[in-house]
Amino acid sequence: MVTVATYPDYLSAQGAVDLLSDKKFPVDRVTIVGTDVRLVEKVLGRMTTARSALAGAGTGAWFGLLIGILLGVFAVGAWWQVVVFGVVAGVVWGAVFGAFAHAMTGGRRDFSSASAIQANTYSVMVDAEYADQARQLLRTQER
Repeated sequence: MVTVATYPDYLSAQGAVDLLSDKKFPVDRVTIVGTDVRLVEKVLGRMTTARSALAGAGTGAWFGLLIGILLGVFAVGAWWQVVVFGVVAGVVWGAVFGAFAHAMTGGRRDFSSASAIQANTYSVMVDAEYADQARQLLRTQER
């Protein structure tokens, strides 16, 4: 593999590969490699027992809806009552488990966050026999 171009962000590297694809380049010979990789965690806010219960209730509602629909298929007559019961039960149990899970942390990690892997640079690498062709195609992008 030979590096044919280096970019400061992933979208630029992705754009280069997209350009190669548009030019009918065999993109199965291309690799994007991130270097100087780091984990970036963005803190979104404070996590309280109430927020944990609310998040658990939301998850429980979806799970209850799924179970309610699956069981409602076999219900004779008022299938919608089975679905409603599934959602309500899911909300209640999800809230209880969410609050309980947060309480069990004992105050450790009282925040919510989102993690992402980022690299300092992104290199577009190509099999050696295609490197010159890829460089030539990418030069047309710079113009």
